[in-house]
Amino acid sequence: STMLTSIADGLLCCLLGKPANAVGPLDSLESSNGYSFMEVKPGRILRVRHSAPARPAEEAPAEAPARGTVHCKRKITVYRSGQLVIENLGDAVRSEILHCHSGSAESNGPVELELSEPGGPASTSGPREAAGGPGKRRKRKPKKVVNIDCKKQITSCKGTHSDVVLFFIHGVGGSLDIWKEQLDFFTKLGYEVVAPDLAGHGCSSAPQIAAAYTFYALAEDMRAVFKRFAKKRNILIGHSYGVSFCTFLAHEYPELVHKVIMINGGGPTALEPSLCSIFNMPTCVLRCLSPCLAWSFLKAGFARQGAKEKQLLKEGNAFNVSSFVLRAMMSGQYWPEGDEVYHAELAVPVLLVHGMHDKFVPVEEDQRMAEILLIAFLKVIDEGSHMVMMECPETVNTLLHEFVLWEPETPAADGQ
Repeated sequence: STMLTSIADGLLCCLLGKPANAVGPLDSLESSNGYSFMEVKPGRILRVRHSAPARPAEEAPAEAPARGTVHCKRKITVYRSGQLVIENLGDAVRSEILHCHSGSAESNGPVELELSEPGGPASTSGPREAAGGPGKRRKRKPKKVVNIDCKKQITSCKGTHSDVVLFFIHGVGGSLDIWKEQLDFFTKLGYEVVAPDLAGHGCSSAPQIAAAYTFYALAEDMRAVFKRFAKKRNILIGHSYGVSFCTFLAHEYPELVHKVIMINGGGPTALEPSLCSIFNMPTCVLRCLSPCLAWSFLKAGFARQGAKEKQLLKEGNAFNVSSFVLRAMMSGQYWPEGDEVYHAELAVPVLLVHGMHDKFVPVEEDQRMAEILLIAFLKVIDEGSHMVMMECPETVNTLLHEFVLWEPETPAADGQ
């Protein structure tokens, strides 16, 4: 009956030219159970879940000043031929590609990549090929050279530390409710957590203009939320499209962003809307197809599609956005600055979590992200898919908590 009603509504939309339903804020603006509403711009209101444990005012984290300090030194060279050469020159923690509960493999030395076309894969070559023929490389004039030389203090962040905040950012069609298991888990451990609904999602307001859903408009919303709640050490956790906003904030606020966690976020390519996509159809047609889209999302987003998964989708308020918002979000994913070089410049430690059965993001994309990032750990969860934090909450919570508590085993010695 829901499908018939939706199709009927879609046909009425086509015949009468009615706009798609807008997702508006809740009637009550009172803060209850940690939920509140934040006006990021006049008339643009986001629902935010914010939980902050009560602590003594005099409490301060006791950290050894020199512990966990690493020297991040990197040279990124872009050649006119489209080659990207990354040379790790300092003693930063080496990137690791770790499969969940399996062995690890370290990689270091220069890495040579070819910059991909928008939306296309990039080819990579190992350190041996990159190191071969250095004389030839010196003769070529680079298009761009980026040098990174900084010291980062990477410390364990415990729930008892009053200067730590965890930010959770969902992706297209989701809501802050998809993070329920993670928010409850970290709140019980004493962490301060913040999770917003993107514009047009969950209980945030839904402007009826496409410009309200561009990457830049949404990124400014996330900047406002970050500036409102950020403390000294902030950890950003993003899922899918939400990962791009975490990357943006980490690049904009390198001194405030302590660690980043990317869940099924894909490769380090610049965002580009698909030219040939079902989401380019008229809004009223998409509305007719919304039950099919929701079913397709369930099939592609979860490794299994049983009653439990359907219930999770319902409880997470996921894929419950208007056709107009969905279309505007998909066509607004344009962020040319967020390319391979942009990601290679990040000096913040990153945990990449990937559900092996993800039909939206292939594991090769996250593997390429791990190659390009300076300090990265890739964890692959064999039984998970795109919505891995809902499918395997215990495993994901454990991985996230271990990374939040992680710090380099030995501090880097100056001049070594």
